Amino acid sequence: MSTDTFVVDKIKKAFPDAIEEIIDFRGEQTVVINGKHLQKIVKLLRDDETLRFDFLTDICADDYLPETPRFAVNYHFYSTKTKAFVRLRVMVEDPDKGVDTLGELWRVATWLEMEVWDLMGINFKGNGALRRLFLPEDWQGHPLRKDYPLGYEEVQFSFNWREVGERKPHPQD
Repeated sequence: MSTDTFVVDKIKKAFPDAIEEIIDFRGEQTVVINGKHLQKIVKLLRDDETLRFDFLTDICADDYLPETPRFAVNYHFYSTKTKAFVRLRVMVEDPDKGVDTLGELWRVATWLEMEVWDLMGINFKGNGALRRLFLPEDWQGHPLRKDYPLGYEEVQFSFNWREVGERKPHPQD
């Protein structure tokens, strides 16, 4: 039995209605779970003697616009004991409601959640430290969302130099 199957079996046994989907892609497994079970599943992964996922490596988010639910929060865990990785994913319909914080289980989660909030605008209930981490405090919006206006200048290449040059402001003679 592979480690991935073993982890999924442990989660299914402890929380039969928690797993919504299992995605296998290029040797990596993502376990999509119901957000109401997040903290309990993470405690299981961390505290179970046979699993011991003792390292939260990252928290990141995806924007699936125009699909619903629109957002997904991904949690990446590593076990220094078994050398195994697991990714949990929680789908989020309303970013203002978001998901529960993992800050009480891992102190680093407070910072990782702050990064997700800053760039994607997903709230983490119970994280009292959510604030801008990379952007100025007065910044409007969350720039990694797919509907965020880009507002960039088109890059000039050899195939479009005339069109771009016509739109560029030039110094007055």
